[in-house]
Amino acid sequence: MKRISAVMGITAALAASALVLAGCSSQGGRVASSDDDSSGGTSKDSGLTIALVTHAAPGDTFWDIVRKGAEDAAKKDGVKLLYASDPDGSKQAQLVQQYTDQKVDGIAVSLAKPDALKSSVQAAEKAGIPVVSFNSGSDAYSALGILAHFGQDESVAGEAVGNELKKQGLSKPICVIQEQGNVALEARCGGIKKVLPDTETLYVNGTDNSAVQSTVTAKLQADSSADVVVGLGAPYTAVILKAVKAAGSDIKVASFDLNASLAKSIKSGDVLFTVDQQPFMQGYESIDSIVLYKQGGFVLGGGKPTLTGPAIVDSSNIGKVLQYAEDGLR
Repeated sequence: MKRISAVMGITAALAASALVLAGCSSQGGRVASSDDDSSGGTSKDSGLTIALVTHAAPGDTFWDIVRKGAEDAAKKDGVKLLYASDPDGSKQAQLVQQYTDQKVDGIAVSLAKPDALKSSVQAAEKAGIPVVSFNSGSDAYSALGILAHFGQDESVAGEAVGNELKKQGLSKPICVIQEQGNVALEARCGGIKKVLPDTETLYVNGTDNSAVQSTVTAKLQADSSADVVVGLGAPYTAVILKAVKAAGSDIKVASFDLNASLAKSIKSGDVLFTVDQQPFMQGYESIDSIVLYKQGGFVLGGGKPTLTGPAIVDSSNIGKVLQYAEDGLR
């Protein structure tokens, strides 16, 4: 299968799904300015300008996949796409306010820290700008008056990881949180702990890879009782693998999320599995849903979050998934 054909096929399938629905680093990511125009070329012009605002930290490659999905939807729909990000909740809220002041036609925002974004989101809605959320905030979006949410239930995803670990005979995970206060990450560890009560949470400074590695290394050297360490994002899991090696430990490693590097680690057996929330769809459906709302008053999800995961990726299906990960789609 040619890769270009694969991309077109997935894009077409996602577009079709939107019409029939009843209605988480390291180095290597793209750094964008607050007015980065990512619409790409298109022969169609809807006249709409939509802003995508994430809580991405600089260099976090996970968000490249979200953005790729948004770009593909924007190109299909003839939308001018603006992109900005900031991991600080108050600064992310300022970005939402800036786009509201610019009178964009719609805003898609990730809700890692919903309390910090409440005022700016409601200001956008008061100005008549439709807002959808994605990735984080499945438990908070409705209370903020947001139209629709696209992502996975992080607690359910955590339980899926816990059940998978339990199936493999593992019972004492270390769950590594790279951003304290991020509701999605806390929910992931909470879901694991619900299945495996001996789960321990370890907080690290996700903005500093060397600090992440040294903290995990020190933990593994001090505590040999744990039998698996779980990274909550593909780039962080790569750092955890280095920490395991530095500690001289034989502890198992599992993960959340996916990129090409992690896919290769699953294929080689260095990582047991990951739970993929399929971020391409989060970006794609966020933009597409705003266009559908603006052009027909459609609202996806029927008042419930539209789930994009969890999807387990392990040795049984990595052969197929690796191709899409290398294409930047998974």
